Amino acid sequence: MKLQPLFRLARPGHWIKNVIVFFPVVLALRVRELDVWLEAGAAAVAFCLVSSAAYICNDLQDREKDRLHPRKKNRPLAGGDVSPASAIVTMSALLVAGLAVAAAVGIPTLLVVASYVLLQAMYSLRLKSLMILDVMCIAMGFVLRAAAGAVAIHVEISPYLFICTFTICLFMGFGKRRSEAASIGNDLAAGEHRHTLRGYTPQLLTHLTTLSAGVAIVSYLMYATSERTLAHFGTNYLVYTLPLVIYAVCRFEMLSAGASYSDPTELVLRDRPFQMTIVAWGLAVGAILWKGRALQDWLTQYYH
Repeated sequence: MKLQPLFRLARPGHWIKNVIVFFPVVLALRVRELDVWLEAGAAAVAFCLVSSAAYICNDLQDREKDRLHPRKKNRPLAGGDVSPASAIVTMSALLVAGLAVAAAVGIPTLLVVASYVLLQAMYSLRLKSLMILDVMCIAMGFVLRAAAGAVAIHVEISPYLFICTFTICLFMGFGKRRSEAASIGNDLAAGEHRHTLRGYTPQLLTHLTTLSAGVAIVSYLMYATSERTLAHFGTNYLVYTLPLVIYAVCRFEMLSAGASYSDPTELVLRDRPFQMTIVAWGLAVGAILWKGRALQDWLTQYYH
């Protein structure tokens, strides 16, 4: 068995999702502590390993249906490049390794990673066939990533971290469903590929993406202007990054509706305007957390 198909089977391109594990490091204002980065990095490695195991489990179950999809038919299992037996061995090795790394970080991290594994197992076995719950499971997977970063560095899991992560990932999940339906085109074929696409009509997905996008933007606005944020960062200047958030949400919706990309990961890795927006937002947030308090204090003295 060649290693390259097994490597593709693990979907390393999707490991970028685990960047969210590092968010608590930044939001807790502990970016100068090397040991904190190492602990969060180990948690991210654990998630890379167990998430790859989850992808393999899902591909094993869906290999026949993936052959009906114009892009997924080229996946290693669907295309016949990897045998089911080799996939099972690889999946088991990744799962054990991921849980071992999580245990080395600490018991709380192990519990969060194990919860993610359990959620993915429930998703693969049943929940992916239930409308709404299928996308909620995807969003909760990202919440658990963020939670793992928090417990790994021993900081409180902020309610806003949960709310903002869940709502924006809920929006992206519905956008992914919309992109899948649009890329297949034929309603009957879409339903054969993914059971829930039989019920996710274009009109319903439009409503769901619009609703979740609105909730996500309002959640971010509430976080940026909350007393908790002001007390922690010494400034509410995060609110001025709202235009970047709105642009990113709107561009994601536009590209999902046109099936320009097969999933959110591909969009993040390939779409230049979206990448530039994320970078600009990251730089703006970094500058605000670093010098926002000092700037606000200076402006207060200047105007008074």
